[in-house]
Amino acid sequence: MPLIFDQSKSGRRGVRPPSGDVPSADELPAQYRRQHPPALCEISELDTVRHFTELSRRNFGLDSGFYPLGSCTMKYNPKILEKVAALPGFSNLHPLLPQLRQGGLLVQGALQVIYDLEQLLNELTGMAGTTLQPMAGAHGELTGMMIVAAYHRDRGNQKNEVLIPDESHGTNPSSAAVAGYSTVPVDTDAKSGMIDLNDLERKIGGQTAAVMLTNPNTLGIFNRDIQELVDIAHRHDALVYYDGANFNAVMGRFRPGDAGIDLVHVNLHKTFATPHGSGGPGAGPVGVAARLLDYLPVSRVVKRRDNTYILDYDYPKSIGYIAPFYGNFGVCLKACAYILMLGGEGLRQASDHAVLNANYLMNQLKDIYELPFKRVCMHEFVLSARRMQNEHNIRAVDIAKGLIDEGFHPPTVYFPLIVPEALMIEPTETESKETLDRFVAAMRRIAGKAKEKPESLRQAPASTPVGRPDEVRAAREMDVATLPEP
Repeated sequence: MPLIFDQSKSGRRGVRPPSGDVPSADELPAQYRRQHPPALCEISELDTVRHFTELSRRNFGLDSGFYPLGSCTMKYNPKILEKVAALPGFSNLHPLLPQLRQGGLLVQGALQVIYDLEQLLNELTGMAGTTLQPMAGAHGELTGMMIVAAYHRDRGNQKNEVLIPDESHGTNPSSAAVAGYSTVPVDTDAKSGMIDLNDLERKIGGQTAAVMLTNPNTLGIFNRDIQELVDIAHRHDALVYYDGANFNAVMGRFRPGDAGIDLVHVNLHKTFATPHGSGGPGAGPVGVAARLLDYLPVSRVVKRRDNTYILDYDYPKSIGYIAPFYGNFGVCLKACAYILMLGGEGLRQASDHAVLNANYLMNQLKDIYELPFKRVCMHEFVLSARRMQNEHNIRAVDIAKGLIDEGFHPPTVYFPLIVPEALMIEPTETESKETLDRFVAAMRRIAGKAKEKPESLRQAPASTPVGRPDEVRAAREMDVATLPEP
């Protein structure tokens, strides 16, 4: 398929815009003026439509098929939420309006959405206060680590490290490092799949600023010893940070604050129904316990006695701004509508169905794929292709590519790193039993091919416009197209 620039013909037009009604660029200083016209393609409207329609047919998304990407919670998002986010009273607001004199009077609805969503998230997580500013899960982690640093700095503590389970999301150590901490991995117990508390006891000390954890963890296992872990951390004046990337498994069933956890982030783009993928948009609100409220970012939406809302900046211990304006407001708006639409019981059912679907798949597949941790899972589970690798030289990546030919998006592979040849599968609550059964049948066919026709899997996918690239060669011999000078 040719690039759209390859279809460009000089002088061809798809649209003729009206004459400009702004001052000529000639009035700008020379250093601000473009020296050459922009290198835009010249193509008709019909060819443009056909080009992008063909591209869309090559994409895979939730609207076209099952997307069991473990740890990412790729669940269907109700289209009504897109309509809510597109309401003119929200979508047409200028971001500076709330900060202008009397501007706040014109955006009371938007400010109420921010305030109400923070209260709803407080209730769901058991936290005392929440900020909606973080624009992704990793951004939420960084915000949390900045709050941890501000808390210890305010107390005069000289702490320099953060303890993190070895099965954690890779952004956990990255976020801690960006905040200025060194990171120390804590082992996972080989039998339970939970953090090894004995190893935690050996490594924690006066230098420990925080312990980061995910619960359920990346193996899909809920940590039954969470209270003991929190107690260990608090005995050393360390805070406990809860990575809420897997919160979709426990909505309405477990509140981190009730276990004494100090900070938590949740992914609105995973748990609360915003389309997820291609790098965003996302949102990673951070909730904190009462003793950390002073350090939350500014500005904050405050509800006054007359039931109006204002922006408040008077928090001298705040870590300051961590995102432009108010974060990804459209994502927050959809999340607020989603929570109100489902209600408390609906959110509990969503988590229950996610857990049910994952356990159903796990039990349907554990006889043909290796199950490293033989326990009831939560919303996701991890299989291993190690046995197939040893017997047929078929690896996790081969199974993933084979699923593409079966019409399914592959699961997450090679993560978590502590499981060799990992296949991390998350069906979410939105998939039907019929879809899950088709996936099971495909996985069983692939297992048969691994034994009878292994070479066909090593060559997969065969049904896509682009086959399996040589990733090593691509990295070493990059061929990056450049546009010609006009």
